[in-house]
Amino acid sequence: MAWLLVVVAGILETGFAVCLKLSHGFTRLWPTVAFCSFALGSFGLLTLSLRKLDVGPAYAVWTGIGAAGTAIYGMVFLGDLVSTLKIMSISFVIIGVIGLQLSGSAH
Repeated sequence: MAWLLVVVAGILETGFAVCLKLSHGFTRLWPTVAFCSFALGSFGLLTLSLRKLDVGPAYAVWTGIGAAGTAIYGMVFLGDLVSTLKIMSISFVIIGVIGLQLSGSAH
């Protein structure tokens, strides 16, 4: 259950990173509100997961999901550059996230 919280928190991290861009420096109301909501949810779920998980692997998985998700979202929806190296790098992040999750860091 704790790993599920980390995964959802990582997805919410993607949401807050995208909304941060869309807020244009907190000058647009609804993306700013969405940023705050996603950030609060993401940090809240990560905090709950840390009751059962070691901080290192949980934080790495959280940031990995957020980074990979944000990069993929940017390429698909925001016109970010797509390159073979970027796709390979995202793949390595995802492989690392899966490896950390499988490492069994629960207490």
